[in-house]
Amino acid sequence: MLFCTAILTQSCSRKKDKFINRQFHALGTKYNVLYNGNIALQRGIEGVNDEFTENFWEPLPIERMDVSEDIFLPGQTKNADFERAEEKAIKAIQTHGMNIGGKEKNPQIDEAYLLLGQARYFDQRFVPAMAAFNNILNKYPTSDKINQVKIWREKTSMRLDNNVGAIEKLTRLLREEDIEGQDLADASAALAQAYLNTESKDSALAQLTIAAENTEIKREKARYHFIKGQIYNEFGKKDSANIEFDAIIDMHRQVPRSFYINAHIEKSNNFDALNGNEIEFEEFLAELEENRENRPFLDKIYYRIAEHHRHKASDSLSEVYYNKSLRKTTSDKYLKSLNYETLGNMYFDRNSYKTAGAYYDSTMTAMVDNTKPYRVIKKKRENLVDVIYYEGIAQTNDSILRMVSLPKAEQLAIYTKLAEDQRVRALEAQKAQEAALERQTSQPIMTNIDQRKSRNVRSVNGPPSISRGSQSKAIQTKNSTRNVNNKNSSFYFYNQTTVAYGKNEFLKIWGDRKLQDNWRLSSERSSMANTVANDSLTDTVVDDIRFNPDTYLASLPTEQIELDSIAKERNFAYYQLGIIYKEKFKELELAKTRFENLLENNPEDRLILPSKYNLYRLYVELGLNRKAEAMKTAIINEYPESRYAEILLNPQSELSKDENSPEAIYTKLYKQFENEEYTAVIAEAETQIKRLEGDNFVPKFEILKASAKGRLYGFEAYKKGINYIALTYANTEAGKKAQDIISNAFPVLAKKDFVANDAANKFNVIFQFENNAGEDIEAFIKTLDEEVAKIDYFDLTTSKDVYDENTTFVVVHGLKSIGGANGFAELLKSGEKDNRGRVAKPKITRPYFAISSPNYAIIQRHKNLNAYLDLE
Repeated sequence: MLFCTAILTQSCSRKKDKFINRQFHALGTKYNVLYNGNIALQRGIEGVNDEFTENFWEPLPIERMDVSEDIFLPGQTKNADFERAEEKAIKAIQTHGMNIGGKEKNPQIDEAYLLLGQARYFDQRFVPAMAAFNNILNKYPTSDKINQVKIWREKTSMRLDNNVGAIEKLTRLLREEDIEGQDLADASAALAQAYLNTESKDSALAQLTIAAENTEIKREKARYHFIKGQIYNEFGKKDSANIEFDAIIDMHRQVPRSFYINAHIEKSNNFDALNGNEIEFEEFLAELEENRENRPFLDKIYYRIAEHHRHKASDSLSEVYYNKSLRKTTSDKYLKSLNYETLGNMYFDRNSYKTAGAYYDSTMTAMVDNTKPYRVIKKKRENLVDVIYYEGIAQTNDSILRMVSLPKAEQLAIYTKLAEDQRVRALEAQKAQEAALERQTSQPIMTNIDQRKSRNVRSVNGPPSISRGSQSKAIQTKNSTRNVNNKNSSFYFYNQTTVAYGKNEFLKIWGDRKLQDNWRLSSERSSMANTVANDSLTDTVVDDIRFNPDTYLASLPTEQIELDSIAKERNFAYYQLGIIYKEKFKELELAKTRFENLLENNPEDRLILPSKYNLYRLYVELGLNRKAEAMKTAIINEYPESRYAEILLNPQSELSKDENSPEAIYTKLYKQFENEEYTAVIAEAETQIKRLEGDNFVPKFEILKASAKGRLYGFEAYKKGINYIALTYANTEAGKKAQDIISNAFPVLAKKDFVANDAANKFNVIFQFENNAGEDIEAFIKTLDEEVAKIDYFDLTTSKDVYDENTTFVVVHGLKSIGGANGFAELLKSGEKDNRGRVAKPKITRPYFAISSPNYAIIQRHKNLNAYLDLE
């Protein structure tokens, strides 16, 4: 016994290079520490695989691992299993390492470092993982795991974005070393990933072929074939892609079902609709749909069937399958967004814009915010608001004008049929409602006696055993919820539906009776008899105005002014729709139709020329050269002085960018606005609004004109202009901006009450000039600037501000109090002393007034200077 103990004690030593010591530590490392560490590593890898969701809509990665960008502090880990595997590897190195004379005598330590590196790699700590793999390469070059270590090191190198270095070293490894089996598959797969990272997909295909042939893991084999199929599809080589997908299909239950189904779907996407057997293909899709094993993937199968029918122009059938796909519970948000977007596009093409908008809203809920696809759909949805608005106007007004144009007899016939249809539907709805009420009231009501009998039966059977405390709690709960449960009670007056039915029945039989004694014998008995005699569904609805055709006839406009207004509104809606379809949606056919419809309806002059020019551009883009040439000739002959004619006569001049273009004119006018040339801005803006009628730039000129009027004439003029823009251009950017100003800015701008001076911290001195007095304002400003420059204890500035058409202010800014402002102005008037102490003649003698900055803003906004001066 003592001998065995001595042998065991001696074998525990890591400093003795003896056979028994080496074997003891090697066995302990392999079958204890590393065994448990490898179990933890495999458990962690399975967790990573479980968390990873295959996205078959995009090229699959060769390795199943989502790299997170989360930052962890030293000592922190993402996965407890990898942490345990790392701890076991470190324990093996620290407690069983036998570094004697600079050489490691324990043959299992290299595997401990390999475990350490793998644990760190899957834990996404790539720099420490690289250190572990390099340690093996430096200290254990003869390790039997050396090839695996080299592969893992290059995989880690790729994670650190060193793809070029990984390609070089993996290529050398495959060329110089005799690698086979799973190691060859792993090396080839890693090299393929490096090629994919560098967009060298041709080279990646060759390596994936080697990896698929040599791997022993069916899941990996299926993955490699699927990636090859995706690459071949990208290259347009459908036959080669189908061979790869067939390889997966042939493995059937040996691979995950997701690969099997998606291989079928990808292969079906390559079906040649022109030359293929469509009957067989539809049978294949039906078989996929009916296979019970495919139920978890029906969302994607339904989508594929829907796509097939849509490409066959079977829109109704495809819509059924898109909705089937949506109804299946799925975590595939991308598929949901595809279904919603496709349905939205289908309804958009049918001109059902409200429904299309609803589908686009649903599309965005299934997309990642602020991504490019999300922004595209969002912009399309926002543009659809204008389409819905203008299409509604166009359809409604067209319907009214069409009806008004018909003879009275035809109008009466149409509205008679409409009224009769309304009456029939109302009768059917009322019958259904009363039948439902009768069924509900015919249900047996449990009386108090029945309830007592029920309780007695329960007492015979015996109540469940409960404690006294539980009984008390149950009683409290019952009392507290009694009122809530009353609405669900069978007692007549607790059921609102039966009460409503009873009231209706009373009114039908007795009429509207007063609450009084002997109400049955009252003078209203005759009305009761009439009600009973005429108690029929028809009589209850016969007086509804909806069922009288004269109601609809009376609603038709008859005055020519009103009809002209409806036609004008309809025409403008057509114009806006043409612009929206052309510019925002690139729906050229729809745009062409709207412009042509507009020109057929005798539009006002301002819409004719821009509509014709837009039609010319559409004809050119659609290849309708004969129509385009005819329209070009019409524009040049009928409007020779227009800018459109200039563009058509000299298209190379880029007239749209020269001084006559709306953009250039607006830019020039805005600079005048900044220079406070408000009168000139208003006049030129009005000229351009008339010249550019129908152009998209007109609302911008309207905004500029309203702003200039506000600066010159005050808040009321500005308010009038902004209200006009909000109503006239409601669905343009300018109209929306105007509406925002009305909602948010007007309540603040409308305030006229002056602010107390002690509530302000900035003050001004104002010198007032009359514009027609012939005074030299510029000379005064020059002198004022010279005097202000001498004041170094204030940071003062001057400006020239327009007050109204007749008055200009010269303003000194930067004073800190009302007293300081008055004192500064008096200082300017007092003059300076010369070297002999004599007071020189002051340079600034003009009258002034001091005012706080908030009050100055108010008098400029409301032009109420006299009201302010009266307060002084």
